Amino acid sequence: MTNGEWRMAKGERNDEKGFAIRHSPFAIRHSLKYAPPVQSVLARLGLTTREQRAWVWYDWANSAYFTTVVTAVFPSFYSAYASADVEPALATARFSLITTLGVLITAVAAPVLGAVADIGASRKRFLLVFMLIGSSATLLMPLIGQGDWRLASMLFVIGNIGVSTSLVFYDGLLPSIARDEEMDKVSSAGYAFGYIGGGLLLVVNLAWILQPAAFGFPDTVTATKASFAAAGVWWMLFSIPLFRRVPEPPRKLDPDERPGSTVAGAFIRLGHTFRDIRRYRHAFLLFVAMLIYQDGIQTIIRLASVFGTEIGIGQTAQIGAFVMVQFLGVPFAVLFGALGARIGTKRAIFISLAVYALASVLGYFMTSAAHFFLLAALIATVQGGSQALSRALFARLIPENKSSEFFGFYAVSERFATALGPLVFAASVALTGSSRSAILAVLLFFVAGAYVLSKVNVEEGIRAVRGERIA
Repeated sequence: MTNGEWRMAKGERNDEKGFAIRHSPFAIRHSLKYAPPVQSVLARLGLTTREQRAWVWYDWANSAYFTTVVTAVFPSFYSAYASADVEPALATARFSLITTLGVLITAVAAPVLGAVADIGASRKRFLLVFMLIGSSATLLMPLIGQGDWRLASMLFVIGNIGVSTSLVFYDGLLPSIARDEEMDKVSSAGYAFGYIGGGLLLVVNLAWILQPAAFGFPDTVTATKASFAAAGVWWMLFSIPLFRRVPEPPRKLDPDERPGSTVAGAFIRLGHTFRDIRRYRHAFLLFVAMLIYQDGIQTIIRLASVFGTEIGIGQTAQIGAFVMVQFLGVPFAVLFGALGARIGTKRAIFISLAVYALASVLGYFMTSAAHFFLLAALIATVQGGSQALSRALFARLIPENKSSEFFGFYAVSERFATALGPLVFAASVALTGSSRSAILAVLLFFVAGAYVLSKVNVEEGIRAVRGERIA
């Protein structure tokens, strides 16, 4: 008996995308009632299949790199230790340069690599390669010596390219493991897993760094380097469920495509995508909207600590606020997934942008650590939800056989947001002489992004994609 026949014998049928579904709500409740407790909880979060449960573990895995390396630990390590013999201003400039370099490389390569993966049915293989590249660079970070800014720069750039590019193929798997009506909850559950995984390891790493002797480390530097190694191991280890359980989507060609060179076919397909952009008009509008409002989101995430330091918020308070965001973001990411399913993904994103706009206004008046914690809590309510729902909505508006290619463009929006938002912030400071005025300037990103989002017709976009005939 084949797997499909066995599932039919259990009372299941397959929808048009091949997902197994039960005949009745009673069957679903019955299956949840007798499922193992953990699986029952995950099912209630929207993770109803083993493929979906395996998929979200990669959010858990790679978030350790973002929390420990990108945000909380490596930037100060780079400035104070790897650039010990360099003027602080020069160290900051170099760090900005290497961040931008990683952004540009990913932005240029992601759409091409995504198209190659789609044509060759090799999303998981590309994901594996870039996961290993990024995590290996992280594992090598303990080799950085004092004043060795060159090695530190190289490993940071490689790590950033690895994690950012791997997400192209990870996100590209979403349409193959979730139906349209499931994507909000599955994507939001992934962000919730990311918050938990990244937050747990960050707490451990900060404990090592703040109290090295208590954990057997001779000094803070050794504990800091150990935190990088832990992030690399964590990333590798918790990626395993995805590679074991999530199947590689089959190769699907457009009607006018013929089997041939994968690389040449990728460039041809990219040309067709640009030529036929009107067919994906609403996906393109969403891409533009995300490009705009992600600028605001990334600016707040990356410059909150800089602005906090400027107005006198201590490092301990900032670390505490950051850890709070990690864990407070978990329930709200899940709630936003449920909200998107109830009122519509687009409306839920509008709500998140309104909260971000409010946070920008409140940031203008911030003067104390209490205000900083209040602002961090406000951002935590929407940070994961806004990004998870954007990912889910974009996945609905793109053709499944080109998902990695389109998520390559999605990565472009996130990567350029990393660079453009802070640039606008810096320009506002230069023009006005005040960081407070620059905080208000960030408000424009949310207003403009919401306006473009209002032009997206979700139903029409979905109909356009479903109307495509794939050979």
